Amino acid sequence: MVDVEHVEGKDKGKVFLYALSTCIWCRKTKKLLDSLGIEYSYVFMDNLDEKEKDKRMEELEKLNPRCSFPTLVINDEKVIVGFKEDEIKKEIG
Repeated sequence: MVDVEHVEGKDKGKVFLYALSTCIWCRKTKKLLDSLGIEYSYVFMDNLDEKEKDKRMEELEKLNPRCSFPTLVINDEKVIVGFKEDEIKKEIG
């Protein structure tokens, strides 16, 4: 099973989305990234097996201690929690 999905597009640095397949705000974030036409990767945490989910939750907890979704990470340094359209557009340009 492939846990991380990759979407081709314009290279705006490393963009990674932690999401849930059932979350409306996660879907809105994905849709925004798609509309911006940028390259990014994402993982639906609720579709992972337990071992992989544990590993990913540890990663996520370091970036967003509340472990809420969506969590968008840009270039391993900028973390945007929640659907914040203006902030995402500003960071990704």
